[in-house]
Amino acid sequence: MRPWLLASGDFTTLGGMDRANHGLARYLARNGRQVHLVAHRVSEDLERLPGVTVHAVPRPLGAHMFGAPLLAHATARRARALGEAACVLVNGGNARHSRATWVHYLHAAHAPSVGRIGRTMISSTMGRRYFLRQERVALHDAALVICNSERTAADVERFHGIGRARLRVIYYGVEGADFRISTEAERCAARASLKIGERRAAFFIGALGDRRKGFDILFETWRLLAADPAWDVDLLVAGAGAERDAWAARARETGLGERVRFLGFRSDVATLLAAADVLVHPARYEAYGLGVHEAICRGVPAIVTACAGVAERYPRTMAGLIVSDPPRVEPLKRALLAWRAQEAAWRERTADFAARLAARSWDDMAADIAAALE
Repeated sequence: MRPWLLASGDFTTLGGMDRANHGLARYLARNGRQVHLVAHRVSEDLERLPGVTVHAVPRPLGAHMFGAPLLAHATARRARALGEAACVLVNGGNARHSRATWVHYLHAAHAPSVGRIGRTMISSTMGRRYFLRQERVALHDAALVICNSERTAADVERFHGIGRARLRVIYYGVEGADFRISTEAERCAARASLKIGERRAAFFIGALGDRRKGFDILFETWRLLAADPAWDVDLLVAGAGAERDAWAARARETGLGERVRFLGFRSDVATLLAAADVLVHPARYEAYGLGVHEAICRGVPAIVTACAGVAERYPRTMAGLIVSDPPRVEPLKRALLAWRAQEAAWRERTADFAARLAARSWDDMAADIAAALE
């Protein structure tokens, strides 16, 4: 079999694109391929698999903008060493002159908005310029561009002029053992561990480094909802980032300290979702939205912005949980009130949708990618 070279920042199970990269590498190794991983971080379970060779690249100061050029250089060097026989797949603009690239996030489609001046703002501005240049060259050079949604494919065509003949949409999968509809025992245990009482629990799961995930919209919406004593839903926020402490302080200042809880970074997403009554994801830009996908598979209704790639997979029966693009306070408020008014019905509809999403595994996704490149 032909050797493979995969290049990405991380091959772990901790984030959307990282989880997809992990799933592909695991499938290839388990199916007899020699797999070379050029990355900053690789999970131990992948490193231990026969046939996997890790080419570690430093990420100075933990900054993507400093690590990315090193990653691109290492990928190019390793690709030359493996020769023309290798299947080379990079993430976005991680390396130039690759025969195939996999787009999980398109820099040209979204300009980050950072709420305060500091390292995050500087990194966001300077890093975006670099990534845009790399992205442009990589996409134009690639014979095949794999996209994680139709929305992403449309963005690649719109912003970079890549013809549809070179684009292939391959949806993500899911880890069926972890992300299946929660049992009542799992739900009770998860809620007890988080000290959730009888009140309903809404969850926001996402990074708080900038405004892309729309937490500012959700916060203002919650401020309005919580002003009504009849609103019996609390918000739990799982995520880290430069703005996390500022949001926690604002919650205390506005009297929401008891209604909005900040959990920090969590790796136990499946457990969090077992405790959830609803997931709220009002993102301004989301190429796909694996967290929404996983919530649905857990049987949790998920309110999502129309721009998210995962929204294109929602059946008509779930359309009431899709809110306007860009996200706005009043439509999000209406969606939350509508969910609460018919909570049991939304659970039932979500269970039907979950069966469809859960039928596609990470191995199914990886097999599609392998067939496309090999």
